[in-house]
Amino acid sequence: MTRPRTSPSEPRTRPRPSRRAWALGPLLLLGVSCASYTQRADAALGAFRSGDFARSRELFGGGSVTDSDFLRGAEAGSASLAAGDWEAALADFGQAAKAVEEIERESLTSPEQAGRSILSWTVNESFTDYRGEGYERVLVHVGLGLAYLARGEVEDMLVEVRRANALLEGEEKLYDTEYAAGGMGHLLSALGYELLGRLDDAFIDYRRMSEKGLAQDLVGPALVRLSEELGRTDTGLWIDQYGPADYLPEGAASVVLIAGVALGPYKQATTLTIPTKGALAQWSVPTYVRRADTPGALLLSSRDAPGAARAVVVEDVASVAEKNLSDRLAWLATKSAVRGLMKRQLTRELSEEYGPVARVAGDLFTLATERADLRSWLTLPASYQAARLWLEPGAHELTLEVQGGDALTLGNFELAPGEIVFVLARSLGPRVYAHVIGGDPVVQSPAQQAEPTPVP
Repeated sequence: MTRPRTSPSEPRTRPRPSRRAWALGPLLLLGVSCASYTQRADAALGAFRSGDFARSRELFGGGSVTDSDFLRGAEAGSASLAAGDWEAALADFGQAAKAVEEIERESLTSPEQAGRSILSWTVNESFTDYRGEGYERVLVHVGLGLAYLARGEVEDMLVEVRRANALLEGEEKLYDTEYAAGGMGHLLSALGYELLGRLDDAFIDYRRMSEKGLAQDLVGPALVRLSEELGRTDTGLWIDQYGPADYLPEGAASVVLIAGVALGPYKQATTLTIPTKGALAQWSVPTYVRRADTPGALLLSSRDAPGAARAVVVEDVASVAEKNLSDRLAWLATKSAVRGLMKRQLTRELSEEYGPVARVAGDLFTLATERADLRSWLTLPASYQAARLWLEPGAHELTLEVQGGDALTLGNFELAPGEIVFVLARSLGPRVYAHVIGGDPVVQSPAQQAEPTPVP
């Protein structure tokens, strides 16, 4: 007996794939094809490490490395600051600060932003806009403060460092902790108040650094010096703690070094894949990894004066960044676990309906998309360091040296009585790049310029 052919009106015996099944293919391809941020930023970071800051800024600021306005601005700002392009640094860091402000506002008012937040639970956190870790947002305002200082706009610098300190306090309150941080904000604030002649306010910032245990070799002499100048009744206590003030020449000028040293940590994934009945489950969170390079100490000196000022750590960026991410890790782990369970359930439903092929596709989708978000501000220094060199008024040839590396002659400068001159620097391995702010450059004769300059 011949079996009749199925008429077009009869239902098919093979089920038609659901929308969820068709959606799985494109999402799987998307997850597999996405290179990590560190991979996409390799050329831009390489240019930064080699000192080609203009090229680094161009690459980071373009659209090929990241679509995050925060990261574009922050990374480009680092390059502009290292190059001494203060206008560009203000524009770049300003872009990063504005991006964070807009995203926070949108999260309350925009359905599109709310949709992206929901997506981060169901697919992958990397698909959302990157707002920076809390500590990264703090350091954007430190970068703005340094650029304003270089331009001589002290009041604007003070505004930015106050924002930085307020954001840091907010992070501490959020996670109910205390970071050994805020040194850069307080140091810039103290120096700004010294420039304005507000020594009482400068003393308060130095005292806060002392209370936090930050940069004691730099802070102690400042507290003793200012307490004596202000005629404070607690001067003896500061002398007992830090020792008597060093002798300073009459009308002494000072040169203050502020340097970003080496490169900070980067993120890598900690991933756990668990085979279960019906589907794979995967959990993945980011952790920071420190870079292997060990920078040499920075020494600031004058050819015309004995001794050198050795830089001390003011802000341990690497340590604070690690702790800040660690404080957020429980929340990130929860989100990853919830996403993993949802994907596992989706895979089980698809495999029950469509068989082993759907199971394989679902497992591959989980493996490809449940990945830690490895985006971070890659050009941040591992630490900010500072030193202060006191000199007699007059002409001085300044040198900045990396022990075991570069010895950079900064030039000859005429220092006025009581003047504060700044050296803003960035060291990367054995190399150092620096810009002098203030002082009156001394123009040498051709014969003087031809003479070799010995390194102390």
